[in-house]
Amino acid sequence: MDTGHSNIEGRGPAVLAVSSIILAIATLFVIFRMISRGAIVKRISPDDYLMLVAWLLTFGMTFAVCWGTRYGLGRHEEDVPDAWQSTLKKADYAFSVLYNPALMATKTSILMFYLTLSQTNRTFRWATIATLVVVNAGGLALTFLNIFQCRPVGAVFATPLPDNAKCTDIVIIYLTSAPLNIITDLAILFLPMPILTGMRLPKKQKIILIITFSFGIFVAAVDVVRIAYLQEASQTRLAEIQSESGDSGSSTRDTDFSWYASLSFMWSVLEVNVGVCCGCVPALKPLVSRFMPQMLRDRGDVTEKSGTFSLRDQTADMANAHRIPSVISLPDGVDANAHTHASPPREQAEDDGPMGMMDFLTTPEMSEFPSRLDRTQTALTNTTRHTAPDSPAFFDFVNMQGKKSMLHMTNRESVFPISMVTILFFIWGFEYGLLDVLNQQFQRVSHMTAGQTTSIHSAYFIGYFLGPWLIGNWTLHHWGFKACYSVGLSIYACGTLIFWPSAVLTSYPAYLITNIIVGIGLSVLETSANPFIALCGPPEYAEIRLNLSQGVQAIGTVVAPLIANRAFFRENLNAPSLVSTQYAYLGIALFTIALAVAYHYVPLPEATQEELEDAAERLDSAHKASIGRVPVIWIILSLAALSQFCYVGAQEVVGTTFSGYMAEVVSPDWNEANFNAIGHTLFALSRFIVAGLNLFIKPRYLLLAFYIGTILFSALAMHLPGKTGLTMLLLTYFFEGPLFALIFAQGLRGMGRQTKFASVVITSAISGGAVFSPISNHLALDGKGAQYALIVAAVVFGFGTLMPIGLCAAPALARVVDPVSSKDASERPSETSSRASRALSFLNIGKKEQGEGEASGSVEFRERKASA
Repeated sequence: MDTGHSNIEGRGPAVLAVSSIILAIATLFVIFRMISRGAIVKRISPDDYLMLVAWLLTFGMTFAVCWGTRYGLGRHEEDVPDAWQSTLKKADYAFSVLYNPALMATKTSILMFYLTLSQTNRTFRWATIATLVVVNAGGLALTFLNIFQCRPVGAVFATPLPDNAKCTDIVIIYLTSAPLNIITDLAILFLPMPILTGMRLPKKQKIILIITFSFGIFVAAVDVVRIAYLQEASQTRLAEIQSESGDSGSSTRDTDFSWYASLSFMWSVLEVNVGVCCGCVPALKPLVSRFMPQMLRDRGDVTEKSGTFSLRDQTADMANAHRIPSVISLPDGVDANAHTHASPPREQAEDDGPMGMMDFLTTPEMSEFPSRLDRTQTALTNTTRHTAPDSPAFFDFVNMQGKKSMLHMTNRESVFPISMVTILFFIWGFEYGLLDVLNQQFQRVSHMTAGQTTSIHSAYFIGYFLGPWLIGNWTLHHWGFKACYSVGLSIYACGTLIFWPSAVLTSYPAYLITNIIVGIGLSVLETSANPFIALCGPPEYAEIRLNLSQGVQAIGTVVAPLIANRAFFRENLNAPSLVSTQYAYLGIALFTIALAVAYHYVPLPEATQEELEDAAERLDSAHKASIGRVPVIWIILSLAALSQFCYVGAQEVVGTTFSGYMAEVVSPDWNEANFNAIGHTLFALSRFIVAGLNLFIKPRYLLLAFYIGTILFSALAMHLPGKTGLTMLLLTYFFEGPLFALIFAQGLRGMGRQTKFASVVITSAISGGAVFSPISNHLALDGKGAQYALIVAAVVFGFGTLMPIGLCAAPALARVVDPVSSKDASERPSETSSRASRALSFLNIGKKEQGEGEASGSVEFRERKASA
């Protein structure tokens, strides 16, 4: 060893100390786990063996980093002797090859343990299996990528790099794989939470269980910190390459790798070792229960002798009092009823054989609870029994069971659920507006062509066609409205996470894929959110509610770009600016995941297929009429799907043409962002105005009037110059605003048990945004100009008017879509009395008592049944 370099300070000592300490801690956790499972539970499971394999791989990975610090890891390259280079590169290579297998084995062990938690909850099991597949498939792919990071492989050890060799920077590989690690970390963290929060246990035990399984949050936190250091290392590498670009002999592997990668390696070691520790925590429960039982007992429990608990006389009564469906089963062959009676002493039970899963997860006195408990009366009367899985109570504070269908709610009763979903509208509008600005920044930094920019925009709307049919339809029909929120938000978060490697690699294909994923996530969300707002409450106010919620969403879309342009992009269009974009994507993804988890526990009403069919019943049977041999409801749905397809397509034409219109017709010096904000403000304002007009004017008339406005003003914007033309274009935004809600709500009327299917159809029609904007952009770039390209919008808006024209021309269609007071569905009030009664009813929502609303709904239901 070169003694001349032995006293040079660097990051090596810190990396060595941290890596050694965390490895020692992880080793202790594994030892205690094996004692707990072998000596107390008396059963070594496959997940225990997998954790041993994970520890061995982690030991090898950590040892490679520690060995590397002895040969220059943490020093600047100029301070690393040539004699050390070969050994240092071997240590680096060993670490890079072992990192992903160690993570893969750790997560596989945890997921295998999850599969033992429930034998009956199919959703949980399939979600766990899916995560297991993703972990192992991704881990294997990344392992091979690390093994073959250089071609030929032997070039990884060569100094300098041979001319015929090609290597991928290991830091770039780690950055691009970071989203997969975060997604699987968060999946492992949140997968068992519905089961744990649904267990009927004393509060202290439930909190202990949840905290035990929540240690995975530390792994996710370490992973985020690791990403920050990887990003710093990547920027350092990029800066060095740019500064040495004039040197023909420089390469990505000749930069100061040993210095800037050392902290990244250290945080990677921390990530894997902390993962091993967290994976062992649930397995330590029996050990803690044996030697420190006071940590787990509620105050007042009595012990007979050290390390054991006496079974209180009230245990059987407590078990009977908490007879709810349990998601955790005892081993096969165990009589559940026997556990409600007296049990043998604890020592005898332990000596008889291995500990069951209920004993493993809970304290000893709770192990006598029956495994398959009867449903409570609340569960038996749950109105969502056919559309959603049983919803547990969260810490026993929130009653998750729906007591009343959304279809039978009064205006007052619907305020809370509509407010909660409207908050969701605002958040997704804000995030969509933010992503739109971030995407524009990425496109400018990566110097994309106009065609590539258009294709990325269209990819987002392709996701809107795929999402409702592939995911939204099944989720809405089998799990209900609320489940779509969590599923859609989770997919959306995954898409925004994948934006990170797309930005790191500046990859156009990757960016296309991520936009499709984001579109799929938001489309699943909209498949449920829009019909929820339309259906939750008296049906005559469906258009009003949906326009109000959509107006709140539009506010988020206005606010987000203003914040983004001032918070992120004050710098020039260079690499650091793109880095700030990446961190914004990461923040959006983490916030969205938290939102998805939160909405899982928000108590929201549901509606079964039977309830939807009952709500559509009318004495005049308007919804059962036909024109020719075609039922009117299918004609209305077809018109709604066509109108939605055309509306969104034309709206996107106006939006994508706005920038070119400003530069061509007005002045390239004017601030486009400010006028774009004015247009979206008018867009949001019109939704609130139409919500008020809906109290007095039938929705089909408003739909026709505002469609005519879009055609008129988009045509005027085509021909008028300067500021006048710009004003016409801004007024086009105003008339676009309420069309979405008016189309959607009227398209659902009278559909009955097909309402959820209708929502899927209309939501998938939003994919029209992928079709027409490429046509208008082609016209604009082909010499016609942006102003002429607006002809596409005017023509497509014209096709969209087929719906309101059909509704107004055909009385059979009008009878279905015109709002009818829920108080008296047997008579169709006159136009004047209908306007007055709807306005007074909506403005006096506080005067109706809850019981009165329930009674009227029941009477109306009986009247419909009697008349049938």
